[in-house]
Amino acid sequence: MTSPAAGQGFDIVLRGGRVLDERNGIDGVFDVAIKAGRIAALGKDLATAGAKVEDVSGAIVAPGLIDIHTHVYHKATSLSVDPGFIARRSACTTLVDAGSAGAGNYDGFRDYVMIHSPYRIFAFLNISFPGIFGFDKGVSIGEATLRSMLPVDKCVAKVEANRDRIIGVKVRIGGPVTGELGLGALEMALEAANALNLPLMTHIGTAPPSYADVVDMLRPGDILTHCYRPDPNSAIGPDGKVIDAVLKARQRGVLFDIAHGMGAFGYDSAEAALQDGFKPDVISSDVHVIAVEGPGYDLLHTMSKLLNCGLSLPEVIGMSASRPALAIQKPELGHLGVGAVADITVLKQYDSNYVFQDVVGKRRQGSSLLQPVSVYLAGKSMEVSRRPFEESFLIGGHHGHAH
Repeated sequence: MTSPAAGQGFDIVLRGGRVLDERNGIDGVFDVAIKAGRIAALGKDLATAGAKVEDVSGAIVAPGLIDIHTHVYHKATSLSVDPGFIARRSACTTLVDAGSAGAGNYDGFRDYVMIHSPYRIFAFLNISFPGIFGFDKGVSIGEATLRSMLPVDKCVAKVEANRDRIIGVKVRIGGPVTGELGLGALEMALEAANALNLPLMTHIGTAPPSYADVVDMLRPGDILTHCYRPDPNSAIGPDGKVIDAVLKARQRGVLFDIAHGMGAFGYDSAEAALQDGFKPDVISSDVHVIAVEGPGYDLLHTMSKLLNCGLSLPEVIGMSASRPALAIQKPELGHLGVGAVADITVLKQYDSNYVFQDVVGKRRQGSSLLQPVSVYLAGKSMEVSRRPFEESFLIGGHHGHAH
């Protein structure tokens, strides 16, 4: 633990919470001090003279949550939601858009959404020039069916000009999204990612191509998103075990992301994978205009769902903070080490009788829910909002939020 220099004051001290910081191996009750927007100290009974003291005893103090798979090119793409709304509701400090924009419309995302948001927003740039342009309730038009829609040179040029915000390349693969082009779309996305030396995030949908065909092509550091999608075309073989191609991909260093969404989290797949010892690397929501209304809702709900599937609280926090930060090559985020930017999420874990549901309607009785208490973005206290779809299921009386 660390102590400040003699006479050094703090701006804010979060007192007495359970600090969970996977990157630095911390799991215990400590005070966390903030000064000038950064973590200034972490330890027992820190001096608080002159500081604003927040009593967070009984709460979880975590690095700012990072949702690595969202759609927040709000109002310019039909599938996207308001980033401020979703960050406030899910207690996130960083949102990563997963390919809503392509080279043809990224500038609008940057100039009209990203720079006006107080939250950190990064993007995987879609290899498809127009991004995801035909996705809404009752509308599904694949953006990667024609080679002419996937100009590698334009993708590379746009990323090179925007490396401060674009952290990788995105492609959606499978079924009507790629049509007859199939793995050809993945080849073109990999060509761009290789040229840029950045990770590729790959959506996996219905076959063709098969789950194995897709993961066989991925490189170390690439992300297979929707790793627990239901059959058909899941990661689980006829024997109920994780298929060999997935295990080999993990051995190579491919990362596996939840990305719940509206069609990509099935209890049969999740429970079989966990029974086989195959845990996700990253938890994300794939929040969009349909999923925001359930059963995925947002990152915090997806974290609660995985917690109720048997993952430990430290694992769930690590998969939603440190690991996504490293996956997008932003190691300065996702931890609470002294000197780190003070992005902090404070949560409480409540007993709950909530019945969770997957994307095909299967239900599981839950026993707990994570709820937001407060959020700090570079040391600034941010608003958190209510979660009316969960509130009535909290056991133990009225649930209030700190602002």
